[in-house]
Amino acid sequence: MATVPAKPLALTLGEPAGIGPDITIAAWLRRRELDLPAFYLLGDEALIAQRARALGKVLGADVTIATVSPGEAATAFADALPVVATGEQATAAPGKPDASSAPAALASIRQAVSDVRAGLASAVVTNPIAKSVLYRAGFRHPGHTEFLAELAASDGRVPQPVMMLWSPRLAVVPVTIHVSLRDALAQLTSDLIISTVRIVATELKSRFGIARPRIAISGLNPHAGEDGSLGHEEQTVIAPALKVLRNDGIDARGPLPADTMFHEAARSTYDCAVCMYHDQALIPIKTMAFDDAVNVTLGLPFIRTSPDHGTAFDIAGTGKANPASLIAALKLASRMAAANS
Repeated sequence: MATVPAKPLALTLGEPAGIGPDITIAAWLRRRELDLPAFYLLGDEALIAQRARALGKVLGADVTIATVSPGEAATAFADALPVVATGEQATAAPGKPDASSAPAALASIRQAVSDVRAGLASAVVTNPIAKSVLYRAGFRHPGHTEFLAELAASDGRVPQPVMMLWSPRLAVVPVTIHVSLRDALAQLTSDLIISTVRIVATELKSRFGIARPRIAISGLNPHAGEDGSLGHEEQTVIAPALKVLRNDGIDARGPLPADTMFHEAARSTYDCAVCMYHDQALIPIKTMAFDDAVNVTLGLPFIRTSPDHGTAFDIAGTGKANPASLIAALKLASRMAAANS
């Protein structure tokens, strides 16, 4: 039996027209086989029950829904998918987001964070959102990560969120996240690298149980700049950050050429690769671990994990969605919560 936290996990609805409800139901159906930690889904009971009936027919399984409070979820989990109502109706059909999509998705995220901070749940696990849908409704954050940071604010101070993509074979962190490549270059500073790596090192110790994390730091330019002949950022931005980090006692290595950081022998020398921009970090992990990579937000006062994929509108409601990444996110959240209990 896996070590699990005392409280259930709070799982958000995600985009109601996407595959969030589908993979939640598929994961719950495998709860005994995979010894999954107890979780509850935050959302509109009517939409979830409707999707459960439709998917149950496709998957050839009976899906029982139980409307519960967070405190009742762990007990209900064995026999029914626990649903905690948010009070926000969702009417979107599979693959067809409507005006209810954004309010329903955002209410679920807010309630999950509130439940964890109130001690009702052990961690937040988020199903995929459709940022384009949220933007049309006035959402002003680049993504989940930044919205969660705002919800985590205390005394007016918003923590720095750090996005990690984790799998058993590779963990990566981009220093700059959901911005254009041009803006990423403008945002990249020694201070940002230092603050990011400090958070990574701290949480690899406290939440992943790695006593002395080994952190590989990529260069920005091809071949890490070739001693300045292909760019100077390695010398003027990254190297000064590494000096500070090493003085902190952090095992930070680099700057390393990004094109030789991710083969098997190289991966065995570090616990996490910190890269300078989004695709530099995410392309290798999505190539190696597309189905079981987990999005983890570091730097928050609570644990948050998420599947590393999108809403997949084209297969929503068909029963074809693969729950592997959600299952990995649930297991990792449980492991991290147990380490902190």
